[in-house]
Amino acid sequence: MLEKGSVVKSLRGRDKGYCLAVLRVEGKTVYVCDGKERPVDRPKAKNIRHIEPTGQKVCEEAFASNRSLRRALKAQSLGEAR
Repeated sequence: MLEKGSVVKSLRGRDKGYCLAVLRVEGKTVYVCDGKERPVDRPKAKNIRHIEPTGQKVCEEAFASNRSLRRALKAQSLGEAR
């Protein structure tokens, strides 16, 4: 189940292949951000069919700033590679 803080991988669009954090879920639309291309104050709306859950989460404090979100996502991707 997707919820705030879930880390997902984009399957379609310009951000295909990128890891993103879920900011909120509204029906079949998920609002995601990564702290760089999509800052926390300007999330991207994506269709739920165009993302793949990774099973990982970032903490609530990661959404405090774009910098902390980038660091949290980077730590998740490094952990995934190991």
